[in-house]
Amino acid sequence: MNFSADIGTVKGVGKVRADGFRSLGVATIGELLRFYPRAYEDWSSILPIERCPIGENVCIKGTLLYPLKNDRVRGGMLIAKGSVTDGDSIVSVTFFNNKYIPSMLKSGEEYLFYGKITLGKYAAREMVSPMFIPVRQSKAILPIYHQNPKITSRQIRSALENVLADKTEIPEFLPSYILEKYSLVSLDTAIRQIHFPESAEILQRARERLIFDELFLLQLSLMRLKNTNKTVKTDNKIKIDYTDEYFKLLPFEPTNAQKKAVKAAVADMQSGKQMNRLLQGDVGSGKTAVAAALVYVCTKNGIQSALMAPTEVLAVQHFETFTSLFASAGITCELLTGSTKAVDKKRIKERLKNGEIDLIIGTHALIQDDVEFSRLGLVITDEQHRFGVKQRTGLCSKGKNPHVYVMSATPIPRTLALILFGDLDVSVLDELPPGRQKTVTYAVSSKKRRGMFDYIKSYLDKGFQGYIVCPLVEESENITGVQNVEEYYEKAKNTVFKDYSLGLLHGKMTPKKKDEIMSDFKSGKIQLLISTVVIEVGVDVPNAVIMVIENAERFGLSQLHQLRGRVGRGTQMSTCILVTDSSSEDTVRRMNIMCSTTDGFKIADEDLRLRGPGDFFGTRQHGLPRLRIADLMTDSKILNETQELAGEITRTDPNFTKNEHIKIGRQVNKKINSLGNTAAANTI
Repeated sequence: MNFSADIGTVKGVGKVRADGFRSLGVATIGELLRFYPRAYEDWSSILPIERCPIGENVCIKGTLLYPLKNDRVRGGMLIAKGSVTDGDSIVSVTFFNNKYIPSMLKSGEEYLFYGKITLGKYAAREMVSPMFIPVRQSKAILPIYHQNPKITSRQIRSALENVLADKTEIPEFLPSYILEKYSLVSLDTAIRQIHFPESAEILQRARERLIFDELFLLQLSLMRLKNTNKTVKTDNKIKIDYTDEYFKLLPFEPTNAQKKAVKAAVADMQSGKQMNRLLQGDVGSGKTAVAAALVYVCTKNGIQSALMAPTEVLAVQHFETFTSLFASAGITCELLTGSTKAVDKKRIKERLKNGEIDLIIGTHALIQDDVEFSRLGLVITDEQHRFGVKQRTGLCSKGKNPHVYVMSATPIPRTLALILFGDLDVSVLDELPPGRQKTVTYAVSSKKRRGMFDYIKSYLDKGFQGYIVCPLVEESENITGVQNVEEYYEKAKNTVFKDYSLGLLHGKMTPKKKDEIMSDFKSGKIQLLISTVVIEVGVDVPNAVIMVIENAERFGLSQLHQLRGRVGRGTQMSTCILVTDSSSEDTVRRMNIMCSTTDGFKIADEDLRLRGPGDFFGTRQHGLPRLRIADLMTDSKILNETQELAGEITRTDPNFTKNEHIKIGRQVNKKINSLGNTAAANTI
């Protein structure tokens, strides 16, 4: 069995089908074997036709009574009808727009049919477009695969049958001591049984083995990366710790969590090895002050720093914050973004190259080819999940093994953090700075909207600002009962808030327009900002003290918490109002959680419990490695087992030199190479 052979070499797969497989990310035989079923149909429980419940999927065994023939009906649709008997009763079967169906089903032959029984004319039982298979080819449990218009589940199943007809054993990479300790079936058994299980019991054993492999190799790979990071030498070694000097500059007393985070990072940078550390902190926990401490210490040691932010507005905010913090420290800060004037860009780049700038803050403009540093030794990225890999590594390449500090305001549950940040050392800020007020949260129905608007006005009249968040952008997306931001803005501007200054913000605007709106809001020109979730990670506007989130049931807990974090940035008590008319048990539970706690880590744990990791971040954010079969919630036992085993092997045989670990080492190298390459991750 040649796992690297092109998918087009499989029996029954021609050029057209090969293109269909590739559209699903399957280009080789190895990738096909790792293309696991999304579900299964149980064809083992066969019911007599007369005992089949109406409206439920069932499996029946019967003989086709007479040949099928396609008739063309009004509109050009093809329709074929036939009758199937199990010897006692008859059920009619109907197929639409399948010109091959007469040749696929032969009269007088026995088949298994799987589908929903309905009642047709005169209360006769019928099946519409059932799946079927000849009895002689039947399998008790049938796999169902993800498909698309180019390739069907049936075609995928057929290709796998042809590949697995080769009885050559799929080579094992786990040593016998691991297989025995964790009662795992062989890889050959797991691969064959995951596609064509002989029973529910062996299917479960196959799943457990493949889940074990996936989590074990991933964690070994991340531990290997972390160890590699820790051994990378750097010339950017911190010789003198100026932390205490920096803390005296602050107009406030740092929290114990901030002090601990700074101490850990400085210790990394004093080691002579490259720092690779994540600073994870809830909204408003003071991550910027920690990052500033590292910049201060590096500057005093003759090392330049760079901070990259995902948006221009956020870069400007950081620039203003750092400039203020370093006003009396003699540290030179500059801002470089796409909007920086050409003459200023030239001046800044020249000074940066000459070492006259201690800290450069900017957007992706920092990674342009003509941006050069004198001695770049510290790279800080804010909200790293919003950058591509090339952008992050592009900035690091401008220095010689610079220290890397990643900041994230998205609380990550421990189970996800094991996978997501397994290659980074982690610091957590779990205290709010003194004077920071918690945000009071209420959940109300739309019936309270009039009173809610009056409540917002009372704050605006006192000179404060606020947000209203809507889930949709425009009317074309409209869903009954769901607010879209454009319509909401127009109505508010012309009626209830006509005497106030309003702003509109959503993701379909140009970056320049979005930056203009946020700048106007921050400066106070806009009193009430009506927006979509684009403000989820936004600028710090301490004067904004009230937020309304419409259709709150449409957002996950973590997203609601991120949105809520836009208020409560100052010393004034702030309010968040969640508007929902949903009375479902799930919505009520989520709203209760939001109203009862402002602890982002508790909320993240609850969110993961309620929604699972697939939906926790939304659409492929945060670089979460794609898990093909494991589920971080339901498979936590295996996750813990594999973490312990991976740690043990990493400590005792980090380079996989023992005979029993050599094959594991090869798989780990494949996994490391594939972490940024989805296709490569699917091979045997």
